[in-house]
Amino acid sequence: MKKNIFNLTLLTSIFCLGLLMSNLFGGKLINIFGFTVAGAIVTYPLTFLATDIIGEIWGKKEANDCVKIGVIAQLGFLALGYLSLKIPSLQQTAYLQDCLIIVLNQGMRLTLASLGAFMVSQTVDVILFHWLKEQTGNKYKWLRNNASTMCSQFIDTIIFIIIAFYGVVENIWLMALAQYVVKWILAAFDTPFFYFFTRKTNVKK
Repeated sequence: MKKNIFNLTLLTSIFCLGLLMSNLFGGKLINIFGFTVAGAIVTYPLTFLATDIIGEIWGKKEANDCVKIGVIAQLGFLALGYLSLKIPSLQQTAYLQDCLIIVLNQGMRLTLASLGAFMVSQTVDVILFHWLKEQTGNKYKWLRNNASTMCSQFIDTIIFIIIAFYGVVENIWLMALAQYVVKWILAAFDTPFFYFFTRKTNVKK
């Protein structure tokens, strides 16, 4: 992937897309191989892959900026969403208004869980990724990609599951374990994509 403004903007957009989609589906519980996990598990791994690619090609500052943009986008999404819900709906679309209220009002608890887990885990991911990069140079790209993601995903899982589902879901620790195992597998699967998008190309600023 070439080092240019368009690609950096594209990756940041993919990061925000994965983050906002995760907010929408975070409260949905799904079954994977007999384990109960949050629906956001499908889209949230995109955020870690995006920051790892940005960090590898552009550097730590740009990866941290991406995380900051994600926080702003998340807060802006919630603020604009609640503002839009305050506007009265026509009778013909009252059912849609009710659906939007249900989706957006998944609860302050879920919102706090998502924000808290996101900020801590993404910060850890960027710091660990670049520490490993400093230790290994241009070698062992798979190590920094997987180690940073898997460690930060563990932190993310613990924070999110405890805040969002403690007292709501039985066997919460089994749910946390299942969620992390699936995230671990997805993190391993994204390694070829990380290598593909960070392969050597002609650099453009």
